[in-house]
Amino acid sequence: MTNRRRFLGGAAFLATCGVRMGGAVEASDEERTVDSPSDGGLPIVDTHVHLWDLDRLRLPWLAGGGPLARNFLPDDYREAAEGLDVVKGVYMEVDVDPAQHPDEAASVVELCRRGGEPLVGAVIGGRPASDAFGAYLDRFRESPEVKGVRRVLHGGETPPGTCLQPEFVRGIRLLGDRGLSFDLCMRPGELSDGAKLVDACPETSFILDHCGNPDVQAADLSAWRDDLSRLADRENLVCKVSGIVASAKPEAWTPDDLAPIINHVLDRFGPDRVVFGGDWPVCTRAASLRQWIGALNVVVADRSLADRKKLFHDNAIRVYRLMG
Repeated sequence: MTNRRRFLGGAAFLATCGVRMGGAVEASDEERTVDSPSDGGLPIVDTHVHLWDLDRLRLPWLAGGGPLARNFLPDDYREAAEGLDVVKGVYMEVDVDPAQHPDEAASVVELCRRGGEPLVGAVIGGRPASDAFGAYLDRFRESPEVKGVRRVLHGGETPPGTCLQPEFVRGIRLLGDRGLSFDLCMRPGELSDGAKLVDACPETSFILDHCGNPDVQAADLSAWRDDLSRLADRENLVCKVSGIVASAKPEAWTPDDLAPIINHVLDRFGPDRVVFGGDWPVCTRAASLRQWIGALNVVVADRSLADRKKLFHDNAIRVYRLMG
């Protein structure tokens, strides 16, 4: 059980972060305590920022509609991050129609170069198994803003074992040759495939997104815990503490619901191989960016200041090769 400083009551936590059990509100200055998400004094590098303009990009996974089926633009992110001391951000590809990968990448490189934005780097979408993957990467040889590539591996068009196909492995090795990383985003039941891929590409740096995608509401996380523990032995892999709040029960979760996953990741990967990611706006399925950061601060409150600074800032600078 967490201690008083971490003030576990779910209602108290939500009120402090600006939420009541009927909807979102702004927290007043009086409501913000030392444990509120904006206090910390720690600068934040958000390694997982999604943006999309549906007037320009096609996102097949949003075809069914829903709260996320609208534009989320840089001004919207700045509003969501206001007061949170986000000093840098890394754009994360948004699983667009593959034909639009070059357009998506070019637009975000331009955004990073504009200045005045939190975004200073990008992980772009790509298809590592494609024969044209090398030529695609060549487009960005003079774009240091491009830090890596991601291919989402948990969609219906990517059956188990996709990442172990020889063509896919070849493409991931090519990333290592180019000094680029790969964000590994996959179903939790396939983490053993992830381990095999990492082993097959020792010169490539990997970032495991969303703690390996466990379901916060799952009754039994033992298989995920075991698989993640084995995966954590790979030294060319770090883990991104992100995404998990999206699977929490909306308006009914507390930091305690997230703590077992977060603490297992931090304990197994250690303080030097973890980074923070907001996963905005996907996190808004259950929490605002402020609530997610607030909850994470609550969970890690008893860890050392040095380790918390590594999680929220220092490791991201190194892992994504950002300017300090």
